[in-house]
Amino acid sequence: MPRVDYSELVEALLNREKEKANELLGEVLPRLQEYLQVVMGAEKSSARECVQQAFLDVYEQICKNKIREHKYIFSYLLKACRHEYLRYSKHQHRFLFEEDALNHVVEPAEQISNLVDKERQVILNECLEELDEESRAFIIHFINKPDTTTKEASRHFNLTGANVRTKKSRITGRLHECYKRKADK
Repeated sequence: MPRVDYSELVEALLNREKEKANELLGEVLPRLQEYLQVVMGAEKSSARECVQQAFLDVYEQICKNKIREHKYIFSYLLKACRHEYLRYSKHQHRFLFEEDALNHVVEPAEQISNLVDKERQVILNECLEELDEESRAFIIHFINKPDTTTKEASRHFNLTGANVRTKKSRITGRLHECYKRKADK
């Protein structure tokens, strides 16, 4: 599981421990870039550029000793990246200037499709194969039609709404456990 506490990064930067700082930056910067790509829908080059600028801004704050709670630096970096991307996007005129344009976040279904790469897809398929036929057909229905409501699924599978939610939750839990098991190998 990826770490959340990067307080060591702040200490390494303040103490000018170049090797330790570079090691931690090698871990945190790609995560920030992935965040912008997955959650905000940024293109890879835009995400890289925004992460770089956000880090420089945060680094400046670190050097001025303005970061009080070092353990929250990752959260601070995430917010800085998000704001930098919003600023960048506005400047590039990439948003339609609607009332809530600055609150744009990619929908969860799009986040999932942004995350799914070939390796993850292979693992997911392996996990789906481990399910019994009925469970596999049930969850594939939701994968193929993510906007299906509980009411629609109730009619389609001839189940009560509560049973649809329970079944979906249990199958998703099994897939999650399978994925974790296989991804950690």
